[in-house]
Amino acid sequence: MVINILINNKRLISCEDQISYQQLRGRIEKSTNLLPEDYYLLCNGKPLVGAQPSGDVHCILRQLGGKGGFGSMLRAIGAQIEKTTNREACRDLSGRRLRDINEEKRVRAWLEKQGEREREAEERKKRKIEKLLAVPKHEFKDDDYEEARANLTEKVNDAFEEGLKQAEEIKEKQEPETSTSGCKRKATSEDKSKLKKKKKGTLWIGDDISGSDSDSDSSEEESEAPKKAVKN
Repeated sequence: MVINILINNKRLISCEDQISYQQLRGRIEKSTNLLPEDYYLLCNGKPLVGAQPSGDVHCILRQLGGKGGFGSMLRAIGAQIEKTTNREACRDLSGRRLRDINEEKRVRAWLEKQGEREREAEERKKRKIEKLLAVPKHEFKDDDYEEARANLTEKVNDAFEEGLKQAEEIKEKQEPETSTSGCKRKATSEDKSKLKKKKKGTLWIGDDISGSDSDSDSSEEESEAPKKAVKN
């Protein structure tokens, strides 16, 4: 049976199946000029260390490097990240969100305390009304002010009565003047009405005088003045 030594899945050399581990490493280092610390061997997916190979051997080259400072940077960032304690988006065994369950509990607690809130509101309202109806604690005492306040009402009543008396006197004085002026107005109105009637009578008489011969002398004398007034 031949054992194939592969590097990067490419056959490098072939050996007999009775080759030892040290011989195998010697042939690999001779054909590739690699140092022992530059590679390691795998056989059937497992590291081959000090044992005789039972199949094809893969030579894996070691690579320098590693996480270096990257690990410390990750640790620093992880320290800055705040861990959340909010689990409301999770579900319980029945499939309900924890957010909905907690909200339902809050609503029930709020409804249970509704009566207490109403009683507290009523008590606050009663206290406010009692405070408004209560007699104020501060007191104001001034003898001069109280005396002036008592005299003020009397002065107001006296002034009101005096005003009524003066108004009655003025009214009594104006009554005879209005009566005399009313008589004068009646007389002047009667004179004006008489003059209007006379003027109307003269016009009517003037039209009839030219055809009447049986009137008296007094009527003729009275009729001359209206004729002149008509001619003018």
